[in-house]
Amino acid sequence: MSFPGQSLQRAWHLVDASNQTVGRLAGQISQILKGKHKPTFRPNKDMGDHVIVINAEKVHFSGKKWTDKVYRWHTGYPGGLKERSAKEMMERRPEEVLKKAILGMLKRNNLRHQSIEPRLRIYVGPDHPHTAQLPPDTTTPLPRHPRAKSGDFHFGLRSYNSQTTIGGAGEKK
Repeated sequence: MSFPGQSLQRAWHLVDASNQTVGRLAGQISQILKGKHKPTFRPNKDMGDHVIVINAEKVHFSGKKWTDKVYRWHTGYPGGLKERSAKEMMERRPEEVLKKAILGMLKRNNLRHQSIEPRLRIYVGPDHPHTAQLPPDTTTPLPRHPRAKSGDFHFGLRSYNSQTTIGGAGEKK
C-alpha cells in the first residue's frame, strides 16, 4: 500500500476527563495519538491526531490505587530516589497523572518523543487556549465505558422498555 504523506490530515479531538478512570481513558487517547483509528495507519509513520484533554483533575482510579499506587523517579544525585502516592501527585500536579498513564502506553522511541508527545495537551479545568483549532460544537469523541457500578449506562435497554423487569412481567397494555 503506497500512501503519500502529503495528504495526511490531522484532526483535533477534545476529551473531557471528568469522572473517567485513568487507565481506560489513557488507552483510548493513546490510540488516537498513534493514529490507529485511521484506515491508513502505519506503525513506522506518524499518523496520529492532536488531543486536548480538559478537566484532568477530575479523573479517578479504581480500587485502592489512590494510596497504593506510587510514582517514583530519581533526581540523579546520590540518595535522590523520590516517590509520591497517586493522591499526592493529584494534589500537586494533576495533569502529570494522566500524562504518565498515556505516555506509558506508547513505545519509547523517536516517533514518540519527537512527534506524539507534542500533540498531547492536558489542562486542569475546562478552559484551554485551542478553541480556534477545534471545529464548532466539538464533543468528546470517546465512548463511555460500561461500568456495573455506574447507573447512567444502560446498554440501550431503557429505550425499548421503560419498566425495570425484563420478560414481559411488567408490560404496559
